[in-house]
Amino acid sequence: MFNPYQFKAFSKVVREGSFSAAARVMGVSQSAVTQHVANLEKTVGVRLLIRARDGVQLTSTGQEFFDLADRFAVLDAVIDEKLRGYSEFSEGHLRIIANAPQPALRLISKYAALYPDVNIDFALCDWTRAMELLQNQQTDIAIVTDPSKQDDWHYVPICRARYVLYLRKDHPLASRNAVCLNDLMPETLLLPETGSLTQRIVTGALKSNGLTIRRIVKVTSFPVMKEAILEGLGVGIFLENSAQKETKLREVRIEELTREHETSLVVPNYKLDLRLTQSFLRIL
Repeated sequence: MFNPYQFKAFSKVVREGSFSAAARVMGVSQSAVTQHVANLEKTVGVRLLIRARDGVQLTSTGQEFFDLADRFAVLDAVIDEKLRGYSEFSEGHLRIIANAPQPALRLISKYAALYPDVNIDFALCDWTRAMELLQNQQTDIAIVTDPSKQDDWHYVPICRARYVLYLRKDHPLASRNAVCLNDLMPETLLLPETGSLTQRIVTGALKSNGLTIRRIVKVTSFPVMKEAILEGLGVGIFLENSAQKETKLREVRIEELTREHETSLVVPNYKLDLRLTQSFLRIL
């Protein structure tokens, strides 16, 4: 038999990553959350979650039920908001992901100043992971470059940028207005790890031009790339204006990478009516 509390508890466990975190958010005991999820699994007849040391993982059936449970939890929140009226809220919890520090951090900073009591979980991840989290409904808002297009996602374009070479100002290529990919052959090139849009774009450009970089070092994110460049490990390719300006770094355009890529804010359609989501969209 359908039990709304079981669905809400299950959704919170998945979104928060653990039973204890879900209990804190819901304001109930961990045993209550555990019991609700256990009863839901009993009703369904199969396991929905796999408990692990680092959190929980969804089974294939669990993913199907999470899609329903999360939509129900959002609908329940929207109904509650309408019943209480549209007075300005002061608290809440937003989960935001991005594939680059900027413009995400700039927007979050602006939002946090306006809504200081809203808790924000922010994480940087590669493009592939960002799409997975959106697809699996495990984030409220994504700020992503060239996101996949889906009918049930809402898109708000933020900015456009092209890929550039990041290097130290004392590097021999730093005095040039533009470089060719061929100029990078003797360099150690820093690229984000497999799964990133950057790696796909750059490796594709190298292949189409018949070029092979002497050495490529994969890094986890742009902040790590920036630190590696400053330490003299090599040069890197990433979208222009991906972080606050660094006085010791320079951005140089790359002749073969002329296309501008659009960064958009993406929200699942079923979360658009939530006041937290609407409040973040308003700062744009």
